[in-house]
Amino acid sequence: MEKEYDFSINTLGERKINSHLKNKIFINDNERIPFPSNLTEIQNIVKGEENFYSMEKAGPRKKLYFSPSEFKAGILTAGGLCPGLNDVIKGVVNTVCMTYGSSPVKGFQYGYLGLYNPETYPPIQLDPDVVDDIHAKGGTILGSSRGSRDISKMVDTLIKLEINALFCVGGDGTLRGAKAIADEIFKRKLKISVIGIPKTIDNDISFTERSFGFESAVYATNLVIESAHTEAKAAYNGVGLIKLMGRESGFIAANATLANSVVNYCLIPEENFQLYGDNGFLPRLFRRLEKKHHAVIVVAEGAGQNFFSGEKTFDKSGNLILKDIGLFLKEKIIEYGRENSIEVNLKYFDPSYTIRSGDAVGTDAVFCIMLAQNAVHAAFAGKTSLMVGYHNGQFVHVPLSLATLRRKKIDTKGSLWQSVLELTGQDEN
Repeated sequence: MEKEYDFSINTLGERKINSHLKNKIFINDNERIPFPSNLTEIQNIVKGEENFYSMEKAGPRKKLYFSPSEFKAGILTAGGLCPGLNDVIKGVVNTVCMTYGSSPVKGFQYGYLGLYNPETYPPIQLDPDVVDDIHAKGGTILGSSRGSRDISKMVDTLIKLEINALFCVGGDGTLRGAKAIADEIFKRKLKISVIGIPKTIDNDISFTERSFGFESAVYATNLVIESAHTEAKAAYNGVGLIKLMGRESGFIAANATLANSVVNYCLIPEENFQLYGDNGFLPRLFRRLEKKHHAVIVVAEGAGQNFFSGEKTFDKSGNLILKDIGLFLKEKIIEYGRENSIEVNLKYFDPSYTIRSGDAVGTDAVFCIMLAQNAVHAAFAGKTSLMVGYHNGQFVHVPLSLATLRRKKIDTKGSLWQSVLELTGQDEN
């Protein structure tokens, strides 16, 4: 356990306004959720006289910082598309306008681009009627974009539009942008709350067990993997190869494998693998084909990047542009079969954009609404520079400084990955 964690939450000032909300269970700031939640780890920390950590519980407060009549909120969605974006927008708007009775929310178009240049991309007025049916649609009605913008100018926009709460919906890059805006606001001694809502299909944001969109993405892999399995079994030495999203973390690949028990090999960024040699991936695959005459492979997009050389390139958000491991494996499997005079019939599937552009399903949609509600409660309480997270079955406040500290990754010694290995038997084939 590291010792630099600081879970304290910044506030804009003393809360003096009585909440008008009725029939609510109000949360006190001293209600906290232990971190970590494992009792053995906590006991070891105490014995070692290290810091014992806890997270502030999210939820409505009895005392407010902002008066509902003066509250003016803005919201933006940034980064790649993800199921549930419209659900979160609707949740924020309805909580601001219906629960608290405040004025409509200004929706900034195309992420930070609309906040940076509102003249070219004017904000959209969002009220409950406008967002009434958007939850049934994929994507985001506000649009999205990548890339950094001038922080000072974006804060100027907030001042000009008299915004006193900004909701930033996005992943690691978006949350870093939100923190930079919050820091500039603090430097100028302004009273504007900045709240992050974690969005990433990869489920790789730190200090939250879940981020919205992930569960919907795993659900959307069902048909693809079933199709790959059907294609593989329909041909002699058939191989169904599916590339799924997961830049640095293989949570989608691992969970999709467990949800679809026909997968025989799961390859993730956290676990390096070799192509050749007795224990290499290709010899293992072809030994399986010799016995079963079919195989299904799931690979995360960030897996196997060690096989590529050459100059690294980056996108507008500073993310490394990955080499295509899916097409690489496709070529290597076909080549290995040809060199060893073994027939192989391979079908390749890349459903990435289909998955990320869909709408949220089931409990993922519920999660979106609850994240949005807790984000609005935090803003009205004058809390700032935080992300609403989820830990040990509770919604919590996570400082943006921690949320952007590092990407969450699969523990290859933990239960999730061990379950994948047990199911696929890929270490034994």
